Amino acid sequence: MSLTQPTIKPNNHRVHPCPNDKKLSLVNKLISDNRDDKIIVVASTDAKAIEEFLQTENSQALENIQVLDDKTLIKDSKDLTCDLLISFDVPTKAVIYMARLSHTTNKALLLLNESEQKLLYPIETLLGRVIKQDIIEGFEYEAKEKPKTDARPAPKKMTQNQIKEEAKKRYDKETGEPKPKKEYKSDDKKDYKKDIKKSDKDDKWAKKKKAPNKYLGKDENGKAIFSGKSGDRNHRYDGTPRDKYDAPKKTGRKINIKSLKKPSNKKD
Repeated sequence: MSLTQPTIKPNNHRVHPCPNDKKLSLVNKLISDNRDDKIIVVASTDAKAIEEFLQTENSQALENIQVLDDKTLIKDSKDLTCDLLISFDVPTKAVIYMARLSHTTNKALLLLNESEQKLLYPIETLLGRVIKQDIIEGFEYEAKEKPKTDARPAPKKMTQNQIKEEAKKRYDKETGEPKPKKEYKSDDKKDYKKDIKKSDKDDKWAKKKKAPNKYLGKDENGKAIFSGKSGDRNHRYDGTPRDKYDAPKKTGRKINIKSLKKPSNKKD
C-alpha cells in the first residue's frame, strides 16, 4: 500500500457534504457532469448496489465508469488509474483513503455525511493540508428549525428614580388620583392605637399587667411562699426582698504592693 503524496492539485480535490439518502443521486450528477472522463467510484462496501443504481438511472453506457470497493481497487487493481475518483464514503483508516488517491491522475471528490466528519481530520493530517469543502445546491443538509424565542424585547435596566416614576404612572393610570394618606396627630396616641387593630392571636400574646408579688408565709418545710413565681430568686426566706448586690462579709487580705518590689542592684 503506497503512502506517497498524491499528484493531484489541491483545487481538484474537494469534499462535498451530503446526507446518506442523497449520495446516490449526487454520484449520478457528478458522473453526468464529467461524462468525458474515465471515472472510478469507490466505496468501503455495497459497491454492487451503487452500480445497479447507476445503470438504472444513467441512460449513458457505463463504459468509462467502474464501481469498486476498497479491497478490489487496492489489492486486485493495483495498476488501475482514472481521471476522476469519486469516494462514496470515508474509510475508517486514513491510509486506505490515501491508497484510493494513488489511482487518480487529475481529480478526487469525496462525499461526506455528518457522522463521517470526524474521519476527515486524520486524512488531512496525512495530506498536510485542509481539503476544501464545497456544498452542491440541492444536496445539502436540511436546515434545522431554530427553537422559538420570545419576540418581546428584553427589559431595559432602569435606575431607582426611573422605577419610582414608572410606578407612579401605573398607579395614576389605574386609579386616576393619588392614593390618600391617613394622617395621625402626635398627641392623639389612643386613637392611633385603636386604628391599628390586632388579631385575636396577637391579643393572646400581648403583655398583661401583673399583680404584685406578695409574701404569704412559709410552708411546712419552712420554705417561703409567694403569690407570684419569683419566689426564691428575688426574696429571702423571711419574705424581705433581696438587695441588688450583697457585699461579702469578709474581705480578702490586703497586699502591700511596695513591699513586693525587688531591691535595685544599682551601685551609687
